[in-house]
Amino acid sequence: MGRHIGPVCRLCRREGTKLFLKGTRCDSPKCPVDRRDGVPGMHQYRRGKASEYAIRLREKQKVKRYYGLFERQFRKYYEEASRRAGNTGDALMSLLERRLDNVVTRLGFALSRPQARQLITHGHILVNGRKVDIPSYLVRPGDQIQVKNREHSRRLPQENLADGGPPVPDWLDRTSTEPPEGRVSRLPTAQDVGLPVTPQLIIELLSR
Repeated sequence: MGRHIGPVCRLCRREGTKLFLKGTRCDSPKCPVDRRDGVPGMHQYRRGKASEYAIRLREKQKVKRYYGLFERQFRKYYEEASRRAGNTGDALMSLLERRLDNVVTRLGFALSRPQARQLITHGHILVNGRKVDIPSYLVRPGDQIQVKNREHSRRLPQENLADGGPPVPDWLDRTSTEPPEGRVSRLPTAQDVGLPVTPQLIIELLSR
């Protein structure tokens, strides 16, 4: 299965919540999630009550689509989280939040995670002064996330921050806008995730 190239608004409608796959455009009154009830498809109102398996599957799919992951990638994060001490669900969400494409989005340098992945893979993002072109790179406390100080690299992030940018979560600090720069102050927790999700349901599904 390849990257989803169809209408992304259908993904939000299927999960019943905004996944912000189009960035700030998802806040417009034209958002299908706000205008239409139910899932996409002509038989949406004929579906019965969701099973216990379906409830857990939808939680997993919601998180995968929010972070833009394939199934194999998601399984690797689960395996890594299961090896860590403490709650596996919290460890899983912390790992996903630490992805560089997510951090670039949360700092406001990109409007969406797909846009952040493009910035990273094209070499516009520096971590501690060194170019990192891997969107799945996991940041650590103390890391400095910078936009490369050249006009071509600064243009889009500065446009995204022109009106002040989105609010930055507590575990990140936006330290400069000329050029855009931020810092990881601590490791994120499950409470720092901007998506309404129940990690325990995902762990129950994957541990079968």
